[in-house]
Amino acid sequence: MGWRDRFGLRKARKRGKARFDRAAEDSDIKTLIEFAKSRTGVEFFVEPETFATSTTAVAVAHDGEWTRRRVGSPDVIRKVARDLAAPVYDVQIVGYPQRMRDWTQRNKRGLSLDD
Repeated sequence: MGWRDRFGLRKARKRGKARFDRAAEDSDIKTLIEFAKSRTGVEFFVEPETFATSTTAVAVAHDGEWTRRRVGSPDVIRKVARDLAAPVYDVQIVGYPQRMRDWTQRNKRGLSLDD
């Protein structure tokens, strides 16, 4: 297996239908991995592919901090989550965690956790 397809992105690109989005890259996956390794309690939420965007995943930490990146296919993020021993959920089934919405709301107003 070549280093360019370490996460299975090449195979994921062939199946995609998104028309306006760029393809997932190794840097997207590495960002999710670094996020998960630098925070506690990280869970992954897979977002489905749409006409405009390819499959994405949201990584949510225990405090609600989150990041979203392209992953190419659900199989890619499932493999990453398995390697990190982190749970992965389908956002269409379970939805987003409340802590993610709370974190976003706090940061929109510029408040910290201590406020």
